[in-house]
Amino acid sequence: MLRFISGRLFESVIVLLVMSFLVYALIGLMPGDPIDLMIAANPDLTPRDATRLKALYGLDKPIHERYWNWLTDALQGDFGFSRTYTQPAIDILLPRMGNTAILMTVSLLLALLIAIPIGVYAALKPYTKLDYVVNLLCFAGISIPSFWLALLVIILFAITLTWFPAGGMETIGHGGFWDRAWYMVLPVLVLTLHSAGGFTRYMRASMLQILRQDFIRTARAKGVGEHRIVIAHALRNSIMPVVTMVGLSFGTLFSGALITETMFSWHGMGKTIYDAILGNDFNLALVGLLFATGMTLLGNFVADACQVWLDPRMSFSSVEEK
Repeated sequence: MLRFISGRLFESVIVLLVMSFLVYALIGLMPGDPIDLMIAANPDLTPRDATRLKALYGLDKPIHERYWNWLTDALQGDFGFSRTYTQPAIDILLPRMGNTAILMTVSLLLALLIAIPIGVYAALKPYTKLDYVVNLLCFAGISIPSFWLALLVIILFAITLTWFPAGGMETIGHGGFWDRAWYMVLPVLVLTLHSAGGFTRYMRASMLQILRQDFIRTARAKGVGEHRIVIAHALRNSIMPVVTMVGLSFGTLFSGALITETMFSWHGMGKTIYDAILGNDFNLALVGLLFATGMTLLGNFVADACQVWLDPRMSFSSVEEK
């Protein structure tokens, strides 16, 4: 286990270093650095002032030298300064990470609570009318773009029925747990519906495959009850692909809620990265994307650990060999 953890940690560091350089280089290729934007906003600045400021901030150096300077500072805990918010980038991202973590955790748990039992039930009654309805709803949830689903939800529940607010995080001047939970309902609903379809399809397909295995037929031949076969034998083996998908979608949910957070004005990681890129806030966008990469790596590690826990035939060495 120690070898597995150390190996994954080493691989994660390499991936983060490569990703940090690629993201830094891509952001550096974007038109208009902060000095150019400053010149555009203040016509009194002369080209000589621009040259002096670029030299002062190191923007006149090659991209690899600028990256090395940023990496050296980042390893010391200095991730740069946000030009948009005039604060350290890490101070901006930490609260936004908490907002996204709440949204992601609630929607992921609800999606799994919906997908696992429905997927199991559909697999137990394959190719029936119920199975066809489940597949139709799953394909609809997968196919509908999240921005379109968000618009439909806002029109129905916020405008037509006026049950929930159309956007924001809390009522100005009120706040509190229940007030914020009220504002979370619609974005959580969109993320849950968008995720549950895929998880249900994976759960159904995996359950169908396990139910056709020899050990299931042997258990039935020995007179084991159907309920015990489904719960104790089939479910534990069929849930592993879903665990893998959850690990792969962990980072996507963490940063990929961009559209949902933008549609509902939820101040999370996705919206922060989007606003930082639009505003040429290089440091904030870079650190946000690296955090998203780190969460994806963490999700994959947790998924592998859960697979070892669910399947006694597996070990950390076998996972490492895969």
